[in-house]
Amino acid sequence: MTARKQQLLKAHRRSKRLFLIAFLIVLVAAGFGLGWWLVPVLLVLAWGAHEAWFADHLFYRASDDYQYQFPGDTARQSVKLDGGVVHLSEPLAPGETLLLELQIKATWLGRWRDPYVELGNDRQDFERGVGGRRFLNLSGQAAALGENALTVRGRHCTLSSSGTLWVMSNPDYAQQRVMVIAPHADDAELAAFGLYSRGEKASIVTLTQGEIEAEDFQRLGLDKAQAARLKGRLRSWDSLSIPLWGGVPASRCVQLGYYCLQLPAMAEEPNTSFGSRESGENDVRTVRQHNPFDLPGDVDGAPTWINLVGDLRQLLEHFRPEVVVTPHPELDPHSDHVASTRALLEAIAASTWQPSTLLMYANHLHDNDRWPMGPAGGGIALPPAIEPLPTDRLWSPLLSADVQLDKAMALAMEHDLQGPLGFKRQLRRVIQQVLAGRRWPVTGSNEFFRKAVRRHELFWVRDL
Repeated sequence: MTARKQQLLKAHRRSKRLFLIAFLIVLVAAGFGLGWWLVPVLLVLAWGAHEAWFADHLFYRASDDYQYQFPGDTARQSVKLDGGVVHLSEPLAPGETLLLELQIKATWLGRWRDPYVELGNDRQDFERGVGGRRFLNLSGQAAALGENALTVRGRHCTLSSSGTLWVMSNPDYAQQRVMVIAPHADDAELAAFGLYSRGEKASIVTLTQGEIEAEDFQRLGLDKAQAARLKGRLRSWDSLSIPLWGGVPASRCVQLGYYCLQLPAMAEEPNTSFGSRESGENDVRTVRQHNPFDLPGDVDGAPTWINLVGDLRQLLEHFRPEVVVTPHPELDPHSDHVASTRALLEAIAASTWQPSTLLMYANHLHDNDRWPMGPAGGGIALPPAIEPLPTDRLWSPLLSADVQLDKAMALAMEHDLQGPLGFKRQLRRVIQQVLAGRRWPVTGSNEFFRKAVRRHELFWVRDL
């Protein structure tokens, strides 16, 4: 968590306390002046308003500009928005990843309903009350852009009359040898199902069992440790079997069996074993029996950083990937995700095989738990970057409707994304649907069915 986020969090909590004090004063005044029967009515209304409009976790101001820096040789040009159409100032530069930088400002209704921008047949949503620089993803819209025929229209928001179009050119990385690093089962599908399902030479490496937070399995009559072991086995099986739905055979999938939320501690004490926090296990070999070949960590099964880096080094030399897909260490704050990329970079430094490209993804964010915002099937606008990120180009391949459906079905197979929502979350969704106009897909109740099944996938490209 950054210092800036801490400051905003403190300010948010301070404002919330002041609001609660003021609200209590109003309640007492209403009780004395109009009758105490009004107090529970006001409490219910206030709770409903909170669930509809103030339950999102945004640790920045919606009026903040997004701070993106692209490589100096990135093609760009000024564009005009006239009559709801994007007009180019010069012929479109070659490149498949297109980003439109605009100023977006919410209308009064855009403080209560999610503002969004219609881009031809696409839709991309933004924060309620948005009022700053944002980056729309026009990837897949090159033909309409080149003909000055792409319509752009703000809903519950206004758009600046001019902007900057950024054009980035990349090879089709799906046609190269790709290795996907997944800290947990489901990370590969969330970030890169569309990518790996198009490649004939993809491999997937999952680092952890995913055994923690197994309370649902205790309903089977298991104690906490037994439930964690069962969940670890199931998610390990998911990591090896579900990629086959995307065309990746088990011979190209590996489960390393390390333990959730222990990777950062392992990194700080490389020779020390860090067993599971919940299952009681301390031997990674319990879930490695289906791996296609032996690894250095199989010798003693110790969950150590030394073994993890050694495993990854051997996997690099075995699969010889040209491209490695891994979490973005500055954008994705999950501690296991940050440590996974750290381990990968150490393995690359020690390996006799050197990939040429990193494709980095973000399945979680520091600042916004709803990104990508808006309904499933829409495009992926760039995420909040309130503090500047390292200068990277981007690659945003397009997913057809058929691939999006296959991706949703892959997520539906993940044990950790199954199961109904709790009552409070179901009620919150009903309130947000009625008052804020939000919609969720029918493919699954977990939030990742909305966030991950999109028109695009998005990767930050770093040459090695």
